[in-house]
Amino acid sequence: MDPHLLRTYVTVARVASFSEAARELGYTQSAVSQHIAALEQDLGAPLLTRRPVAPTAAGERLLEHAAPLLLRLDAARADVVRMVGAPEHGLTLAATPTALGSRTLAALPAAGVTLRVLAREEIPAAVARGGAELGLVDGLTAPNDPLRHPDVAPLTTYGVGEEPVCVLLPETHPLARRDGLRLADLVDARWLDAPDAGLPLAHLRRANGSGGFCPALRYEGTDVRTLAALAAAGHGLTLLPRAAATGVPGAVAVPLVAPRLVHRTELVHSGSPRGAAAALVDKLLERA
Repeated sequence: MDPHLLRTYVTVARVASFSEAARELGYTQSAVSQHIAALEQDLGAPLLTRRPVAPTAAGERLLEHAAPLLLRLDAARADVVRMVGAPEHGLTLAATPTALGSRTLAALPAAGVTLRVLAREEIPAAVARGGAELGLVDGLTAPNDPLRHPDVAPLTTYGVGEEPVCVLLPETHPLARRDGLRLADLVDARWLDAPDAGLPLAHLRRANGSGGFCPALRYEGTDVRTLAALAAAGHGLTLLPRAAATGVPGAVAVPLVAPRLVHRTELVHSGSPRGAAAALVDKLLERA
């Protein structure tokens, strides 16, 4: 399949409009219609209904394949460009908020850094596409176990840090005086759902091997301090790495003692880093 036609199809399916897709792609509406017709002829099946514009059953199946295919093409282009023309100075780093610990921040160059705070699942794709030279992803795992990453492209990962995790509770919470807490005892508690700022509730369910952990409030920001303030105000519990959970006004950080879990941070890159990116990799691995 022609990747240009495939990109046009994905855009039309996403915006549900031939004219809007034409504006976004910089084509005429006639060209977009021709692209879709050519792709449908190539595959021998209608991919879109016209009124309203929506994928057919065959179109839905194609969409399942299209995203990883186009991502791999973007990753291949970015890898070659990075190899032949990577800047010696300057660095773009994509990271989750809780991956930016004190050791990581201390290792950053004094100048020339662009820091992009992204959702966990977006970082491998950003590195693969060349939107960032390096990525820092974190998550909940057993000690020394690697994190699970989406298979978006050939990427290299290194563990650069592990630390204990704590449940953050208001000072007045009945469990605030405990020496440690078990995850199994918190299944029915009120939780904060903050997938882009804290450790996602899905990680807790997977670690505990059960459901539960229902959110009382959803926070869609990336500011860890705001998340901690919500927990201190009693809007729900949250699980954070010890460094982020310690010293929050009005809150208590109680260590999680069972199951045995850690907050793990991993460095992600594609190809062979150069310049400032290579220097940061060396520093982070040395500190790890």
